[in-house]
Amino acid sequence: MNSFKRAKGMALLCLLPFAVFFIIFQIAPLAWVAIHSLQAEDGWGLANFSKVFTSRFHRQAIQHSLEISFWSSLFGILIAILGSYSLRKVDSRLRDFVNAFANMTSNFSGVPLAFAFIILLGFNGALTLLLKQAGIIEDFNLYSKTGLIILYTYFQIPLGVLLLYPAFDALREDWRESAEILGASAWQYWRHIGLPVMTPALLGTFVILLANALGAYATVYALTTGNFNVLPIRIAALVAGDISLDPNLASALAMILVGLMTLVTVIHQWLLKRSYHVAR
Repeated sequence: MNSFKRAKGMALLCLLPFAVFFIIFQIAPLAWVAIHSLQAEDGWGLANFSKVFTSRFHRQAIQHSLEISFWSSLFGILIAILGSYSLRKVDSRLRDFVNAFANMTSNFSGVPLAFAFIILLGFNGALTLLLKQAGIIEDFNLYSKTGLIILYTYFQIPLGVLLLYPAFDALREDWRESAEILGASAWQYWRHIGLPVMTPALLGTFVILLANALGAYATVYALTTGNFNVLPIRIAALVAGDISLDPNLASALAMILVGLMTLVTVIHQWLLKRSYHVAR
């Protein structure tokens, strides 16, 4: 009994450094932002949040962030599903190469990524000019919402592949063979076996991609020089004082961003419980 208590005490002691760093770098900054979001010129209250939701400009930033994050996450996870499943069927050397490449490109973001897309898909980008000459497109604006969705989707795909590739280990080959022997089509196999088994991984990956897109700052700033209206750009502008200095309003916007992610996480957990219930 004493040895068990001693081992438990040692485990808690080893956990202490992590707890200290977690409190200093996670809890304390979040608490600071939450407190300052409630501070206004006339005292404490919800004036900053009222200013956000009554401002068409800030509502547009929230809308743009949600739209770009949702569509880029959706397109990214669909492509990642096809890519991850295809990797299970190819030669091991090619599979290792693609996994290593995905690992590298998942960290390719910020200024280098923005510069690469400007060269390829800018107004005078190489790929844009080729597509115009071929008559495939008449015009393309990389700096629009559509262009940002394409840009965000690019850095969502490698992350999605890295997260989903191990998840396909949950699908056993004998399940598919048994389904074929019993006369099930490919669609019936995925509808009744594959997708229910993969649902937790798919939902978890989608939430991570959504969080990844909602918090993206460097890439969109480097591409648009801060002229496109999304939440991270607005928060940074209010803190830096590019147009007006209002860190308390920036804190309110940051708390709204935290609230959006909390809502997504709650929905994710609810869907997970439903998927487990259906699987049973």
